[in-house]
Amino acid sequence: MTAFGVSFGNVEFQMVKTWYGRRMNAWEMDLATRSTDRVVRPFGWGLDWTASWPFESSAADPEARIRELNRIALRRSAEFFDYRPPTDFRIENSWLRFTSAVDSPHPLNNTVHARYFPANPRFKRGHKAVVVLPHWNASPQQHVALCEAIAKLGISTLRISLPYHDRRMPPPLTRADYAVSSNIGRTLDATRQAVIDVRSCYDWLEQRGYTDLGIVGTSLGSCYAFLAAAHDPRIRVNVFNHCSTYFADVVWTGLSTRHIRQGIEDHIDVDRLRAAWDCISPVHYMDRFASMRKRSFFLYATYDTTFLPEFSRQVLEHIRQRDVDHKLVVMPCGHYTLGEAPFKFLVGYHICSFLKRNL
Repeated sequence: MTAFGVSFGNVEFQMVKTWYGRRMNAWEMDLATRSTDRVVRPFGWGLDWTASWPFESSAADPEARIRELNRIALRRSAEFFDYRPPTDFRIENSWLRFTSAVDSPHPLNNTVHARYFPANPRFKRGHKAVVVLPHWNASPQQHVALCEAIAKLGISTLRISLPYHDRRMPPPLTRADYAVSSNIGRTLDATRQAVIDVRSCYDWLEQRGYTDLGIVGTSLGSCYAFLAAAHDPRIRVNVFNHCSTYFADVVWTGLSTRHIRQGIEDHIDVDRLRAAWDCISPVHYMDRFASMRKRSFFLYATYDTTFLPEFSRQVLEHIRQRDVDHKLVVMPCGHYTLGEAPFKFLVGYHICSFLKRNL
């Protein structure tokens, strides 16, 4: 009998499942608590972060204004995620840089950095490229091995640094706290900026002659990737590594966002938070996503304590109801453990093989 499904009866199988689940949850907790620099930041509506949006609200109450802005953004999402394409693309030593079309108050964050991995010419077929979106708080070296593997298959790759991450992180931050935080408006604006920066990467790829375009997003990057794919018909092959319906639900229930909830829960409950972050929640763009012809790969983990499996199953139900062409893989691990051996190698294989077959 092993922990991976060999059984001598229902009782033994349930015992093994329980033992394996306990071990996986313990491993997940160990990985999740190694960071000691999480900061509980004060709650704020962050209305100043919405000043540059293409529409406004006249509501006097801060929460009412945020809710109205969300309703408008949902009705006019094409405008909300629209932008003026950058004109200062430059590439130096395999790094693409350009000025973000969204101007934040932090100069470091306003320069987009994306590492370029050109396709191996030996296996290059056509003009294929993908943009890779890392997870929240990813270091500059994380996801590089995946990018190198994709490039070896003949698919050029751009690994974008998300807003407020690594080279874009303003001092004195040591974590990407401004990307997701207890400041409602700042989180909305950071997400809008991420989607627009990603779409700008495709402008550069098109200028380079790439015509077959895909996207790979992990965790927070997966949310950004879905929003970008739902608003950009150029992206026809999608990989969503972790998925959820509502942005707020992940923050409220996730192991890795407990410190954010601590800054929020004395001021707002999960239902109000859901409404405050409606316009950055994938669930509201399912019809828009389904209306475009795309091939998608969804992956989630059975023991995920950050993107709870129930949220991922809700996404898949929406996808199936709309008859979206997709592939699903469910991994027997958790959120953090997905980045550990042997699971990271299995995930890498699934992603690379999917891209090779479909792009």
